[in-house]
Amino acid sequence: MNDRVCIVTGVGEGNGRSISRRFAAAGYRVAMLARSKGRLDAFEKAIADTRSYACDVTDPAAIAATVDAVRKDLGPIDCLVHNAGSGMFADFMSTSPEDMELSWRINTLALLLLGQPCAEDMLRKGAGNVVVVGATSALRGGANFTPFASAKAGQRSLAQSMARSLGPRGIHVSYVVVDGVIDIPRTRATDWAKDQPDEFFIKPDHIAETVFMLTEQPRSSWTFELDIRPFGEKW
Repeated sequence: MNDRVCIVTGVGEGNGRSISRRFAAAGYRVAMLARSKGRLDAFEKAIADTRSYACDVTDPAAIAATVDAVRKDLGPIDCLVHNAGSGMFADFMSTSPEDMELSWRINTLALLLLGQPCAEDMLRKGAGNVVVVGATSALRGGANFTPFASAKAGQRSLAQSMARSLGPRGIHVSYVVVDGVIDIPRTRATDWAKDQPDEFFIKPDHIAETVFMLTEQPRSSWTFELDIRPFGEKW
């Protein structure tokens, strides 16, 4: 049995499932985290070497209990992919304190609360990977992205601090800026996307390949930040 363990957060029908499948194919035992246990159980049946864990990443107690369960079931953690990244979208005057805090908890606080215990395991081994799936909003705040953009900017800064602290100790921390619309049924069905051609979208399996590639980089040429977009995206 392979002794490498990977935690993937935000496992749904898009990036999370594809990332879980890619790491499992590479020989990892993958812990898939999301709020919906029913959907996760279906993924577990379909993807070998995965196990599902219902976890609300906005809840510190739930995170701590889930990490403990993963360690007990699968072993020490070698890789964390923080893919959970939903948030609230509103302009400045419409943003409520509750929306602001929820976005921050999902994107930024969860990275801290998951990253610390996972890094403990990696530090004991002197090696490991943390990949954070970010967004263009981490780099610029759109008019209607106030809570989401501020949370993603905080997430990116936290990832930088992690990389500078943990990198010299053998842990590769990287941040993936996703600049484009991810190809999942929910986005395909929206009014503004339903008539778009295939090349308009980013494929989740291709995002997964990029995420996995970052964890395989040699130490002499680690990447911190990498942006990905479909070839036709204007940027």
